[in-house]
Amino acid sequence: MKLTLPPAPQESVGAFTAEITADEDRRGDAPIRVLVPDLPSTDELLPLLRRIDEARWYTNGGPLVREYEARVTALIAAGDSLAECIATSSGTSALELALAGLDLPGNSRVLVPAYTFPATANAVIRNGHVPVLCDVCPDRWTLAPGVARTLVERHRCKAVVPVAVHGCSMPVSEWDDFSQATGLPVLIDAAASLASVHAGQRVVVAYSLHATKPLGVGEGGIIATRDRALASRLRSALNHGFAANANDAERVEVPGTNARMSEYAAAVGLVQLARWPQLLRRRRELWRTYREALRVQPGIRVQQGVDDLPPSVLTVTTHRDAADVAATLHRNGIQTRRWYHPPLHEHPAYAALPRASALPVVEQLARHAIGLPFHTRLTARDIVRVLSALEAS
Repeated sequence: MKLTLPPAPQESVGAFTAEITADEDRRGDAPIRVLVPDLPSTDELLPLLRRIDEARWYTNGGPLVREYEARVTALIAAGDSLAECIATSSGTSALELALAGLDLPGNSRVLVPAYTFPATANAVIRNGHVPVLCDVCPDRWTLAPGVARTLVERHRCKAVVPVAVHGCSMPVSEWDDFSQATGLPVLIDAAASLASVHAGQRVVVAYSLHATKPLGVGEGGIIATRDRALASRLRSALNHGFAANANDAERVEVPGTNARMSEYAAAVGLVQLARWPQLLRRRRELWRTYREALRVQPGIRVQQGVDDLPPSVLTVTTHRDAADVAATLHRNGIQTRRWYHPPLHEHPAYAALPRASALPVVEQLARHAIGLPFHTRLTARDIVRVLSALEAS
């Protein structure tokens, strides 16, 4: 199940050969889905479900949630002293709670890239603040810290919410330096990047565990921070505002909400973490194959991360309009997705938001970016079909 890559970049996809198993061959030209969740089987979950039965503890910070938080901490701490990971009921609740925990003055202006999922802007608005939209860099498709430093001064922003676009890795240490230099809080929306974006020394990071994410559990989220006081406030906020301190647990100091992760979601999460080495190997294999193959196709550009880790979804830009490319692939039985389309400023709900800059890169991505099938269920034949259809488009 491995593509043999062409020896020279000028060769087309027609030069590719694939080792195709009998099972793949029987699939023929079945439709290829753009994204397929890879979640644990019933048999893998049963031991943990029995633990829930035996404990009769289903929510409110049960033993599986605590174990899951500890193991996620080990995953994203990268061997250093990460203070805490807080599990939540969804990625959106993680983002909203983390932003609320920054305790910004009401109606603060928050710098947000216009190339992102609406949840990023919604979290700012629902906390009573104003997203100020800005452009992204042309290679990584993310907000660069150097650009942000100029924009926050010019537009009097009180915080920044960079986005790990499509689950790609990010220069977290550069955002730590930005926060140190400006004194502004930074919250990274790393919804699809649980295993590729580590927690910063100063910045707070919010992750999603939606079923479509590489380490998804169905629904859930994670907030990572080294600020223990912030972590305590967040644990209180996600439990209606009840004090996190056991000695004062019946008092509500600040109104909160219910964003607790259930034991059932934690059970899925624990199995996913155990499966992660296998899943990551498969995703790396697919990513290397795809990336090298796409490099030989004229007019195709692949998003750049800061390392070799695979993204959550595979998005490329083409010289043609993305709608035309999508139509061609659809005729060949290949599903696509235009992630983050339309960009924020083209949604009616956000059309009146202030802009910190012109948005030429965002608008180019809106016209030319297209998401290709990328998930662990892909076969060598699938990839060849995608590349052939893309070349023909």
